[in-house]
Amino acid sequence: MSHHSSLFDSYSIRRERPPKSKIGTGAKHDSAISHVMGTATYVDDMLKPQDTLHLAIGKSAHAHARVLNMDLSAVRSADGVVDVITFADLPAKTDIGPVFDGDPLMVDKVAEYVGQTLFAVVATSHRAAKKATLKAVVEYEPLPAVLTIEQALEQEKFVRPSHFMQRGDAQTELASAPTRIQGYNHMLGQEHFYLEGQVSYVVPCDDGGLEVYTSSQHPSEVQQLVAEVVDLPFHAVTTIVRRMGGGFGGKETQAAAWACMCGIVAKRQNVPVSMRLDRQDDMVVTGKRHEFANRYDVGVNDAGQILGVDMQLSGLCGYSPDLSDAIVDRAMFHCDNGYFYPAAKIAGHRCFTNTVSNTAYRGFGGPQGLLTAEYMMDHIAYTLGKDPLEVRMNNLYQNGQSTHYGQPIEHFDLATIINTLADDCDYKERRENVIAFNKKAEAEDTDKRRGLALTPVKFGISFTVQHLNQAGALVHIYTDGTIQINHGGTEMGQGLYIKIAQIVANEFDVDLDTVKATATRTDKVPNTSPTAASSGTDINGKAAQNACITIKERLVEFAAEHFEVAGDDITFENNHVHIADKEVLTFADLVLLAYQHRVSLSSTGYYKTPKIFYDRSKAWGRPFFYYALGASCSEVEIDTLTGEYKVLRCDILHDVGQSINPAIDIGQIEGGFVQGMGWLTTEELIWDDKGKLASNAAANYKIPTAHDLPKHWNVKLFDRKNEEQTIYNSKAVGEPPFMLAASVWCAINNAVASMADYKKNPELTMPATPEAVLKAVMRLQGEAWEIATDINTDAIESLKHNSDCTSAVDGIDDDKVEPLEVSHSENIDAPKVEGQLHDDQPEHIKNPNVSVGRGPAHSE
Repeated sequence: MSHHSSLFDSYSIRRERPPKSKIGTGAKHDSAISHVMGTATYVDDMLKPQDTLHLAIGKSAHAHARVLNMDLSAVRSADGVVDVITFADLPAKTDIGPVFDGDPLMVDKVAEYVGQTLFAVVATSHRAAKKATLKAVVEYEPLPAVLTIEQALEQEKFVRPSHFMQRGDAQTELASAPTRIQGYNHMLGQEHFYLEGQVSYVVPCDDGGLEVYTSSQHPSEVQQLVAEVVDLPFHAVTTIVRRMGGGFGGKETQAAAWACMCGIVAKRQNVPVSMRLDRQDDMVVTGKRHEFANRYDVGVNDAGQILGVDMQLSGLCGYSPDLSDAIVDRAMFHCDNGYFYPAAKIAGHRCFTNTVSNTAYRGFGGPQGLLTAEYMMDHIAYTLGKDPLEVRMNNLYQNGQSTHYGQPIEHFDLATIINTLADDCDYKERRENVIAFNKKAEAEDTDKRRGLALTPVKFGISFTVQHLNQAGALVHIYTDGTIQINHGGTEMGQGLYIKIAQIVANEFDVDLDTVKATATRTDKVPNTSPTAASSGTDINGKAAQNACITIKERLVEFAAEHFEVAGDDITFENNHVHIADKEVLTFADLVLLAYQHRVSLSSTGYYKTPKIFYDRSKAWGRPFFYYALGASCSEVEIDTLTGEYKVLRCDILHDVGQSINPAIDIGQIEGGFVQGMGWLTTEELIWDDKGKLASNAAANYKIPTAHDLPKHWNVKLFDRKNEEQTIYNSKAVGEPPFMLAASVWCAINNAVASMADYKKNPELTMPATPEAVLKAVMRLQGEAWEIATDINTDAIESLKHNSDCTSAVDGIDDDKVEPLEVSHSENIDAPKVEGQLHDDQPEHIKNPNVSVGRGPAHSE
């Protein structure tokens, strides 16, 4: 017996129209209505039994201190408290480092950052647990703390060894270059500020296992870490993620700790346990985007073309490795953006500090590398008196070249994208207008200045930890013709579920509303990779397609035999199946008939990304399957009296290949751009000199709002199929748009540069807050308001201009000016490797930490 649901159009109607909302159409987010209505269920919204217990944590008050004594007697006797857990109470594994050890679940003897967990309170309510934590009396012995990148470099304190990439002889090219330029830029980190904070809910099962509901981008890692800290086999723990209220990388590794704590207590008390971090706690105890301090030494010819570059990238990692190895590597991979470095020496340092361990954030180190390249392009342009766009165009990669890490450049349409955007937005005419506006403002002694910038984006797509580039899916077809898809990707608002559903609908040529994507569960699709590296649709979409193809082949084989026709004469069209010229069945009727003849209507699917590998010992390979490309042009107006500014206009042209869902893709471009603009303009993370986060709430940390959007904003998709065989020749769209915001920062820099007739590169920091803009303006005007920094600028200037210096380039080779080498790190001079650039089974990854599904991190 079959039943056709009244939720869908009748088959007579479907016969007369194309299937609804397949790929290429702007289908709305699958949870759009429930998001707007407030009915979408997140972890903390779940109805919980009356005996559910709640957790809160006691936090270290020192950045670095030995814990001499903790008196928790008042905590244990507080109202509603059921239990208190310390390091000594942990039953099994105590370190939850995702790749390398270094992330203890709680402090044992030494606290290494302000906010580190000292103990956990178990109480009958969230409020009772929070109040009880305040009753602890902790005795510390303060220890010296490292709090800045400069201190870490000086003391050579790193969470992982430094890494080096090299092509050609950069020093020789620098020494012989007609013009040699040195620069430094410092960019702060960024708070994830997801709407839903870190949260977990764990339910003990009657078989001794645990069900873990978590807001995590990596369900399998949470499953495995919970199992290890509770001392259970992996199959006894099931992780479930229906949706997150934002992740942006902040829930890739750092959602695990709270699930682990809940798991320990749930096993200990045998009752459900819930834990959520309040916003202020969340901002203090979880990692952020890495702060970077970068130096470059670049030699160029008279046209502004780069001849050689020596670059040092130093990331502030915090107290533990977390994913910092991979993040600094990706900054190194992207310090070229779209520009060719004939000779390059790139150093990447992973700096230890006594602060919370920084973690993944949209772009994963790529933005910090890319912005260094863009700042360097501005520096070259203003030094040579050229239009910054002209310098950028003169340095763009050409097909047939390769990157400084050996990846061939192919299918590279960035010049076409830039020229198309420049024509569409009237760049040349507007640049002339901006220059005229600024000259008039100077003549009339008014406070307004305008700036214009057009910047490109080249972003590599893949986890370059090779084994993470795999995905699984599970497809069920029910006898009414409806389809259920489950896959390893997680939904954090980015529209992954609706895209995967569209792919499944497209494979069977049926309406989208007959396909349902269900919550990500480790008992349906095991050993999942994190939803990160912009890979969600690429790998999970291919896995879903693979499962659909398997079922479709079964249906075709059955129908060919049953109706005695050739398989090639059976087609799936418009919610129907055409069987040669004999029969036209509805999709549901064929499915029911197949079921009645005992044909399996369920299948797993699997996909692994081809071509990629990176040999870290040689710093050479093909770490990315392909590059996502884009460009943006922004115009701003600043007030030179106050430093305030506004974005007048922004035009974006972005390459998403053949778009699966243009509406979702444009939404991702807009959201990524605004988030990037926040990082570069308004979001200022501030720690005091004791290592305590001062910008720890919405009241003192400014994310962009609707009022910060460009007054005129145009977003277009570049219409070109991906040359690589991705799902329907689409391209990833999660992270690349974040870096389109570079045009806003460069436009502000351009406006400031007008104060010196575009002949000097402003010393503008990131973020370019109004205060930072005002400082940059005043420095160009000769005022004495300097940026507070540990850099000995006087010493550097004296080295550059020392008349007693015997160096051929006036002191420039002194080690106080050059990028710093690190004595303990092996400096690998990687020769150019000819021949094969991919290997399906590389042997250079040694001793992977397979228990948590990752290996030694190279990059993501």
